[in-house]
Amino acid sequence: MKLFFALFISLLFTSVQAQENLNLKNGIAAEGYDVIAYFNNEALKGDKTHTYTYNEAIYKFSTLKNLETFKNNPIMYVPQYGGYCAYAVAVKGKKIGVNPKLFKILDDKLYLFYDNWGVNTLDKWNEEGEEELQKQADENWGKIEKKKN
Repeated sequence: MKLFFALFISLLFTSVQAQENLNLKNGIAAEGYDVIAYFNNEALKGDKTHTYTYNEAIYKFSTLKNLETFKNNPIMYVPQYGGYCAYAVAVKGKKIGVNPKLFKILDDKLYLFYDNWGVNTLDKWNEEGEEELQKQADENWGKIEKKKN
């Protein structure tokens, strides 16, 4: 019984820790936008009738076809850095929410950005050199994932 309890606590802790590094709003990833549509250069809201849970996050899709595409290879379509702003992760090493209409596909990966107080971080990402920012964000995200909140 003790082993079962220890295993349960371990799984629960891992689950909570995993969710801490996902930008979720009511358990929903990408602010409810269709992550497949981004790869077609569109920012489309997902439909509540087309959802799929992956890694404890709910993803919404604008079409059944997009849902099926995601189900076949979800790791390819999930946003980088847990769906937090790529620029903020790179420059500040912090998890900051996004404007789901600001996105970029780079090397077949989805990056999301924010715009607040007149600052469009997608523009800054493009202006300041995405290759270097991507490297810095990857490094910072590794540190963020290792932190225990």
